[in-house]
Amino acid sequence: MSRSKEGVIPEKLLNVTETSESTRGTGRVNEGFTCELDVSEVSARCDLNPEQNIRHCVNSSSNGTNNKDATKSEEYEFSYITLDKAKEAESGNNQGENGLTENGSAGFNKQDNIVIEEVKEKPLIYSISENPPFYLTILFALQQALLPVSTSLSVSLLVAELVCARDDDEIKAQLLSTTFMMAGIATMLMCTVGVRLPIFQGPSSSYVVPLIGLMTLKEWSCPSKEDLVSIYSNSTINMTDINGRLPVPKEIILGQLEKLQGSLMVAGILHLLIGLTGLVGVIARYVGPITIVPALLLAVLYMHRVTVKFAESFWGTAVATTVCGVILSLYLSGKKTPIPFWTRSRGFHIFWYPLHQVFSILISVLFGWALSAIFTNFGVLSSDPNSVQFYARTDARNQILSTNPWFFFPYPGQFGSFRFDTAAFIGAFVATIMSVVDSICDYNACARMCFVPFPPAHAMNRGIFWEGLMSFFAGMTGAGHGTNSYGGNIGAIGITKVASRRVFQVLALIYMLFAVLGKLNAAFITIPYSVLGGTMILYFGIFFGIVLSQLQFIDLNSTRNLAILGISILVGFMSPYWVERHPDAIDTGVPELDRTLTMLLANGIFISGLVACFLDNTVKGTIQERGLIAQLEGEGTQVGDQKIEYEEGMEVYDVPWVPNFIKSSRFAKYCPILPYFPEKETQTK
Repeated sequence: MSRSKEGVIPEKLLNVTETSESTRGTGRVNEGFTCELDVSEVSARCDLNPEQNIRHCVNSSSNGTNNKDATKSEEYEFSYITLDKAKEAESGNNQGENGLTENGSAGFNKQDNIVIEEVKEKPLIYSISENPPFYLTILFALQQALLPVSTSLSVSLLVAELVCARDDDEIKAQLLSTTFMMAGIATMLMCTVGVRLPIFQGPSSSYVVPLIGLMTLKEWSCPSKEDLVSIYSNSTINMTDINGRLPVPKEIILGQLEKLQGSLMVAGILHLLIGLTGLVGVIARYVGPITIVPALLLAVLYMHRVTVKFAESFWGTAVATTVCGVILSLYLSGKKTPIPFWTRSRGFHIFWYPLHQVFSILISVLFGWALSAIFTNFGVLSSDPNSVQFYARTDARNQILSTNPWFFFPYPGQFGSFRFDTAAFIGAFVATIMSVVDSICDYNACARMCFVPFPPAHAMNRGIFWEGLMSFFAGMTGAGHGTNSYGGNIGAIGITKVASRRVFQVLALIYMLFAVLGKLNAAFITIPYSVLGGTMILYFGIFFGIVLSQLQFIDLNSTRNLAILGISILVGFMSPYWVERHPDAIDTGVPELDRTLTMLLANGIFISGLVACFLDNTVKGTIQERGLIAQLEGEGTQVGDQKIEYEEGMEVYDVPWVPNFIKSSRFAKYCPILPYFPEKETQTK
């Protein structure tokens, strides 16, 4: 974008020296200059500061020749000089007919008008409302689609671990297909009628927390080998083992999934009600970093169990995968990869792009997968199904490629009826609260990245509403987790400079296509567990760092904050440990109440967050001290001392296909998810 500034240069002489080799003479410049300036230097040079030099300018005016119609572009270097030096130049040099001094420079009198056009580099290649060409849209969408694939796979496998489907490849393929479908539909709705920012919706870290927490409960523990022998010895059903291992009966797996389904549906209803009733702002005011950090810290400390369970299949591959990802994403951060490229205008050339950083996780997965294939072929990994190394082999689950159908369509109730479980509901509800707060931060971060104002209240409420509705449908289809905004894709916008909403809508279609291609899902399932363990080290490690980064918003010099953090974390460790030592200590006379209280106290994540939230809202403290300013930022917020120059305005959050008479009606005024523009009513009359 460019901007012109015109005015008289008082008592200054502008000395212009030609640098173009094509011509030796230059004429009087009466029109102006088109200047290519660095963004960092624009503000100083805008003011026509006589102490600053403006370089690399192109004269776009008449070249001063006898032919008045002749125009050409010539490069100049010029600088401002003081009045004294101007007088010396005027006395020592006589100006020629064409306005040239004897030394070949062009003289300017103080009455001359100078127009300087500042050409600024666009912060985005494609803004939210701009649509790239079709072929580029597909490429950009594929790039964004590949980023969260490993996360989607990891979360779906965590659900499989929770419901005891570790050895049931069919269930794992169906869970992954359902995860892809829910992510695709949620992304399409969020970009089109939700908050309308380019945000990917998927199984983010907020919903990993309840899965990890449930794994620590006795009620959700999977049957041991001895238990399975006992089950099959008392059964009349003929069962074939899987690679020498007794599979967990389908009844147990489906029973666990049914409890997840019903509990997640109830949590999803509460989630959408938060957006529909406009309670987003209330939650943002009462649930801040001091509440979030202790709860997520407890979750992260439980994550090591799951990570070890995957990585221990073969530590060599797991460590190699992690090291590869660390080198690409951290050590080579800021570097660019040379990519051979060809275009019609430039021909064959080298295109520099941080490909290794954008796809660091994906490249590390492919590297670890290839390493596992080498170890498998050379007999390094054990072929005994009872050995832990068996899951690190690339051929351990190849049968799923032949047995899985070509096409699979997830549907509600595919795993059975819906049941309610208190522990699963509590975990899902905690994840709901955390995901609401996380989404608020992600919406603001995405708005900054896209150079648009912060989303208004109706856009945030609408985004939370659709998140909750899709979590409800995720429960119906048995995905085992809700959908939430994914920060990794927001960061990719900053790297690619492509914020087009159309790209993310195509991304949603790609994920729906992933969902129905059964063979593709089966290929993802064959990734060795050790490789997934290596990616989990990266993923959970980064998540741990993000959790700790929340502390930057609070005052760590405050005794109040330090006391709340310490007490809540300690109680979060103490409560599950006490329940583990005394599982039958609670006896109220009502068995169901005893079971509920025991589950609550055994969930350290819930206890830690509850204690922190209570203390944070009852102990006196300022909003700044509590770190709530970042969550309560409004529209037009300034960053430092400079106002953000937006690429687009508040119109990006307007809901499509809603007539103006509805937006200006009383219904819109009292409906938190609709924009209310009373001025539109007067415009339509």
